[in-house]
Amino acid sequence: MNYKYFPHTPSDLQTMFDKIGVKSLEELYAEVPDSIRFKGDYELPEAMSEIEVRRIFSTLGSRNKQLTCFAGAGVYDHYTPAVVNEIVRRSEFLTSYTPYQAEISQGTLHYIFEYQSMMTELTGMDISNASLYDGSTSTAEAVLMAVAASKKCKTVLVSSTVDPKILDVVRTYAHFQDIEIKMIDAVDGATDKADLERKIAEGGIAGVLVQQPNYYGVVEDYEGYADIAHANKALLIMNSVAADLAVLKTPGEWGADIAVGDGQSLGIPMAFGGPYVGYMCCREKLIRKMPGRIVGMTCDNRGQRAFVLTLQAREQHIRRQKATSNICSNESLMALFVTVYMSLMGKQGLREAAELSYAGAHYMYDKLIGTGKFTPAYNRPFFNEFCVKYNGNTDALQERLINEGFFGGIKVADNTIMFAVTEKRTKEEIDRLVSLI
Repeated sequence: MNYKYFPHTPSDLQTMFDKIGVKSLEELYAEVPDSIRFKGDYELPEAMSEIEVRRIFSTLGSRNKQLTCFAGAGVYDHYTPAVVNEIVRRSEFLTSYTPYQAEISQGTLHYIFEYQSMMTELTGMDISNASLYDGSTSTAEAVLMAVAASKKCKTVLVSSTVDPKILDVVRTYAHFQDIEIKMIDAVDGATDKADLERKIAEGGIAGVLVQQPNYYGVVEDYEGYADIAHANKALLIMNSVAADLAVLKTPGEWGADIAVGDGQSLGIPMAFGGPYVGYMCCREKLIRKMPGRIVGMTCDNRGQRAFVLTLQAREQHIRRQKATSNICSNESLMALFVTVYMSLMGKQGLREAAELSYAGAHYMYDKLIGTGKFTPAYNRPFFNEFCVKYNGNTDALQERLINEGFFGGIKVADNTIMFAVTEKRTKEEIDRLVSLI
């Protein structure tokens, strides 16, 4: 047994051996078959200086090819004002202290409070928690929350227009909680309201999950969905792209009970997949079923404003096995990121960025259809993302676009590509991509 990489001293190891009743590491791992044990030296490099390590990572980083992004599907190339990173790095906010130590965590508690306030306004809901890992897990947590609120029902209806990546996470969470997921049919890229009515009438439904805009970029009409859910004692859960809510009808206006999604669109760089932040907001009556932390504002004994953890419905605190979730830690640094971004942008800035994205997407859509090589995939309204059918080899087209420096959309079917446009994309970039086609 190779002890070379162990941080423990021989006496440390002997103390542990004595405690568990073995004489050596060999005896501890005696049941592991010899045929699958690693033999030999680990392929670890010799120690290097800082400048050598930096050179290696710089070389690796240079292999990344930066493409002009016309892809979305849940992750969007929005602009991040330079000042965001500078503020996020300030010591008042970027702290190692957890919010449990309120007297020395006022910076953290303060920005979480502001984050909560902004997210409730953005979603039109009453309450926000202190964020979750990402949009997929926040959606899965909302499903657990709906079941916890219903107490007896263990089935959730999910629209077929929900992002498949989100659905995979929801199914994983549901499987280990014995929750049944039933799909609602889609018609022309939108949720089939009639199918929802049929399936919810069967009874035993805890919640209904829909997405706005949906996976295909379609802006759906959810008029009456909340009434259907509530008439059958179910909750309506709505997943939305956060930035789009600056101009679209909010989950609160649709009558949703729980609003969830990813906050990446609020200025967080795509960063090759993360980290991002999941938001969750709900009606006040559901506050005790909401997983995670909620920060409140009060006054200290000097009359000064102070912040404190008001509610912690988590397993290691008051609820334990009754908690809605056991893995709901918040993505605090990224919550700070979107808080600073929203503070700088303001309502008008968020709206302008959304309107630029909308205008760019519709311009690109018209140009692509005008080539004669694309046809609409769905006859539905869209925001900044849309699906079109290509009269040709989609794989060859996308490969050519990549070779020309464009991430040319997401292939969602054999001949269907989904394009996304943000405020960063220029008319010249769109025209050049179209010219290549």
